Amino acid sequence: MNLPNRITLTRIFLIPLIIFFYLFTPLNYGKLIASGLFLVAVVTDFFDGYLARKNNQITVLGTFLDTIADKMLVISALILLVCDGTIILPYGAIFAIIIVIREFLVSALRQLCASKNVVLAADMWGKVKANFQFFAILFFMVLSYLKQLEIYESSQVIFYFEIVCYVLMALTVIMTIISALHYLIKNREVFKS
Repeated sequence: MNLPNRITLTRIFLIPLIIFFYLFTPLNYGKLIASGLFLVAVVTDFFDGYLARKNNQITVLGTFLDTIADKMLVISALILLVCDGTIILPYGAIFAIIIVIREFLVSALRQLCASKNVVLAADMWGKVKANFQFFAILFFMVLSYLKQLEIYESSQVIFYFEIVCYVLMALTVIMTIISALHYLIKNREVFKS
């Protein structure tokens, strides 16, 4: 197995650790550690693709693993943030539903394209969407840690940070919708049979 694919597998193996530290309440810094691990996982997303392109090691397995790893990472983190109330309801549920539906929709489109021997390559909108998702989730994970501190209720800085988190998530949802529409419109020919 080549190095880019190993890096991608590292991202997948980090997910249970992120979940463990995020939920392990006896450890005061658990959510902060989970945030750090999430950041490491995001960095691996950059490096696996960069190395695969640089060393001409792009493989079908690598492309598959990269896509699955991204979806697993984002959806797992979103579920954590919604379940513990860091992203308040109903917004958290709405954000998560839109993001999950988009991921299933594009995955189904990929399968349909593959059945017709059409390659559905990642494009700029998909990459922008992924980066927005990563940053919004990372910010909310840090916010989750900050919310458990005693200064949370009285801190104006944390209040403004929370506003930034919601603005980022709103932009993420917009990018997610644009990305889905872009993929569907760009590949509408595969629906004709």
